[in-house]
Amino acid sequence: MTTTKYTHSAAGFTFNEVMAAILVLTIAVLGTSAYRYHATMDVRKADDKTTSARTASLLCETWRGTADPNAFDPVSQFGSELTISSLASNEGPQVPTSWTRLGTYQIIIDDVDYRALLVWRDISPGLRALSVTIVWEWNQQGQSLSNPVLSKTFKITTYVTI
Repeated sequence: MTTTKYTHSAAGFTFNEVMAAILVLTIAVLGTSAYRYHATMDVRKADDKTTSARTASLLCETWRGTADPNAFDPVSQFGSELTISSLASNEGPQVPTSWTRLGTYQIIIDDVDYRALLVWRDISPGLRALSVTIVWEWNQQGQSLSNPVLSKTFKITTYVTI
């Protein structure tokens, strides 16, 4: 009785091995793409928040430095440096209870629509709180301020002697 040995002489990969490698590569590429997408979105959101914080700080500190806090007008102060315009009282954030509205403004920076509300309140005789609230809304389809109540918000308050 003779036994015959069959040897597998063809070198290479089987169809199943190739398909498994393609599947692993596809999952890795999709995971990396999703990570990069969300990282880019988070950077944009952080940039919007940083811009709102800087804008609020600029408005608040400039308002604090004026001789008459009741006469502060950001449009005339920053009109040549920012895209800023005055708005009606119902086109921005709501005025908090017991605060007095100085004005509501639209500020456009890098195609993002920010709304700024400037309010003040006398804390004690000779001491006044000045507050700036910036709202914006960022979504994946682009920039819009559809509902100020649901928008992102940054608020800063400073104090001045009067």
